[in-house]
Amino acid sequence: CPGGHGYSSWPGIRTEHIRRALSGVCSGPDAACGSDERKGLKMPDETSNIVRVSGVVKDFTLGKNIVHVLKGIDLEIKAGEYVSIMGPSGSGKTTLFNMIGGLDKPSAGAVYIDEIDIAQLDAYELAWLRCRTIGYIFQTFNIIQVMTALENVTLPMVFAGIPDETAREKGMELLDLVGLKKRFHHKPFELSGGQQQRVAVARALANDPAIILADEPTGNLDLTTGEEIIKLLKMLSREKGVTIISATHDLKMLNVSDRVIWVSDGRVEKIENRDELSISLGQIQS
Repeated sequence: CPGGHGYSSWPGIRTEHIRRALSGVCSGPDAACGSDERKGLKMPDETSNIVRVSGVVKDFTLGKNIVHVLKGIDLEIKAGEYVSIMGPSGSGKTTLFNMIGGLDKPSAGAVYIDEIDIAQLDAYELAWLRCRTIGYIFQTFNIIQVMTALENVTLPMVFAGIPDETAREKGMELLDLVGLKKRFHHKPFELSGGQQQRVAVARALANDPAIILADEPTGNLDLTTGEEIIKLLKMLSREKGVTIISATHDLKMLNVSDRVIWVSDGRVEKIENRDELSISLGQIQS
């Protein structure tokens, strides 16, 4: 994630394009992009689509064979929604997840974040978009073992060029938000699995993302801890207006979702609102 005093100083970066992509995170070459005063920041309209997937196809070449993983996905997600992507192993949901997060590019079609085709961004622009617009939560936590909880949370802010004192203060606020303020100095091996995932949630919020992508966030957690993480994500969606997109097998996650997207054989099979689902005793009726 490029830091410093504005992306316009980076060679090859299309300033006006990335400004639009980031909804005005920086106001000019002298703007402190990592500061709390992001002049011109345009908050997403709750009625607008923050994510739009149009005709996305993804093929992988394995030897002489071509594997068709995504077969024409069309999808719209509104700002502030809590969406769960469900599907069996091999259905393409993780590949779709990676497309939305800018971690991979489609073979055909387009993924739009705030109506910007992210496949058209160059490496610097895409890195900035991922750093400032999207927060990631992984099943295996992916926090750095030699760093304390606070250091893990503030790391994205360091990459964004936020001053150390500001980053530390905000990091403590985020750890307090997830209930770990008193354990800021603990390293991962001194934390339980649930606490490590809470650190990961706090880290995902470091740069005030509009979107959080959660890949099986409860997959490595026990029942009680998993429920705590789900409630925390729902609170972030409801109180902070963060768009939560989760790839999951956990039926408890569906219970707090606004919509559920069912993916099968590389296609969107159906999209259902939460009130259309009946979830009980580990079964789903729709």
